[in-house]
Amino acid sequence: MESLLRWGIQNSTDNNAEPNVAPQQNKDLDPGILDAILGRPDSELMKEALAIAMDEKREDDERIQALDDFEMLVEQIDNANNMEKLGMWEPLQNLLTSPTTADGIQRQTLWIVGTAVQNNPAAQSHYLAHSPIPTLISFLSPSVSSAKTRSKAAYALSGLLKHNAPAVRQLEEAGGWEVLKAALDDSDISVRRKIAFLFNTLLTPSYAVDAAEGAQEAGPTLHSETTGPAAGSAPVHPNSHASMLANPASFATSSAALRAIEAHGIVPALISALTSPTPHGPDGEQEGDADFEEKVIRSLHTYLTSCQGRLPDNQKHQLRGYIQEQVSKEGDGAKLADRWGMTVNEVKELSSAVA
Repeated sequence: MESLLRWGIQNSTDNNAEPNVAPQQNKDLDPGILDAILGRPDSELMKEALAIAMDEKREDDERIQALDDFEMLVEQIDNANNMEKLGMWEPLQNLLTSPTTADGIQRQTLWIVGTAVQNNPAAQSHYLAHSPIPTLISFLSPSVSSAKTRSKAAYALSGLLKHNAPAVRQLEEAGGWEVLKAALDDSDISVRRKIAFLFNTLLTPSYAVDAAEGAQEAGPTLHSETTGPAAGSAPVHPNSHASMLANPASFATSSAALRAIEAHGIVPALISALTSPTPHGPDGEQEGDADFEEKVIRSLHTYLTSCQGRLPDNQKHQLRGYIQEQVSKEGDGAKLADRWGMTVNEVKELSSAVA
């Protein structure tokens, strides 16, 4: 210990003493070293990944890997919002529309779109400016041989349409409701699940916005009005959800979805998907799917209860018979409610609506 103390005293610097050597000026650190220590900015990584993905001289596998890296980066909402500032939406849309783009690259691009716009009104608005709905629904066509690509298209559509009234209007203009209805019979069950879930999402009412909008229509009242934030009651700060606060009607989809679902005969398609499900799988060798059934039931419950939709007698009879058959199979309503991810009271509501 004494020797260590002596060494420390001998090698310490006297603050009052004149330095023997003039201090050296700091030199700029090598940017490569800084990148290694701090990591490169995400914006630079995104630019690099997109540049590789757009380079048609590279192998498809390399381009797909770059898009996979890009998708992981835009899981961060700030990075997703930066895509507009960095001018990235247009080249991504070009990958989807180009006839020379390989299926795997388009599939990965659809995944990026779905991730970037998920629960992100700002990114939804930025992407919607490129009128992408016709392109996205084209990937749901049975002529698209890859089930994985159709599933990613359903994922991207769901993310874009959720809480997005302008996108729902674009869907109507593009004839998209008929495409969604047809997708309930897709050979790939994951596509069917996503579409059934999407119907419920679009039908689920917001607060007073849908009620006020519904009151102006000749159709049914959607639900009782509840109190929403008063316009101008608080400042709207720039962020991903600023548009929702500035214009609550921009995320209310229930009224428009209700009209479209009734006009395009989607309710009977949902009932038929329960009572006479189309076999699924590569060779149509599988029947029934508990997850799909649960999502269809939830959509029908939302339509009949929250939206106060009405069924003609033949559809009531069809759905009532199915519910009674499932109650008999399970033994009681509580087990059936558990199977469908509902409360016992929700099953009773559904049964009462078709009585």
